[in-house]
Amino acid sequence: MFTGLVEDIGILKAMQSDRDSMKITVQSAKIAEDVKLGDSIAVNGVCLTVTYFTEQTLTMDVMPETVNATNLQQLAVGDSVNLERAMPANGRFGGHFVAGHVDGVGKILCKRPVANAVYIDIELSEELTKFCIPKGSITIDGTSLTLFHVDTNSVTISLIPHTYKETVLGMKKAGAIVNIETDLVGKYILQHLKKGQATPTITRDYLAQHGF
Repeated sequence: MFTGLVEDIGILKAMQSDRDSMKITVQSAKIAEDVKLGDSIAVNGVCLTVTYFTEQTLTMDVMPETVNATNLQQLAVGDSVNLERAMPANGRFGGHFVAGHVDGVGKILCKRPVANAVYIDIELSEELTKFCIPKGSITIDGTSLTLFHVDTNSVTISLIPHTYKETVLGMKKAGAIVNIETDLVGKYILQHLKKGQATPTITRDYLAQHGF
């Protein structure tokens, strides 16, 4: 489990690609300082397992499903990636529940400054936007963010200066592909409603009756 609070920006030092799978090596002394074999690391929001490490680098395998469903396949040596270690049981929970299981990808449409923030419009499929609500949470390239506007095929998020500087989202331009993980709680609720009735209608009474 992760929080979506990016700990470091790593540099992709090496990658090996087969037709359907990958092995990547990422440099980050901060993340590598207390890593163990088998640890889970979120790389651009994708939960990967450490299979080898040094004092400076982490090596991880990427299976076919992950290659096909995320933007990791578009990486090149020298690219920057967001990194986060799994949350310790005694750690502060500062973001939101992030599983590291990417639901799909989106495309940055535009970035625009608004006062001290940068607004980013991101194109999403309707399959993803159905899990999005204004003021709700979303994870973009592993970064926990708040949704400010939701349309049928796009969402808008806002970056404060710290997030813009300390994550790869500040480096990306219009047209860039980003990993999307929608809100975990919302997915469970929608799945529960689908099982309960053909055309789910959420009311206070319905939620109370089903333990929400």
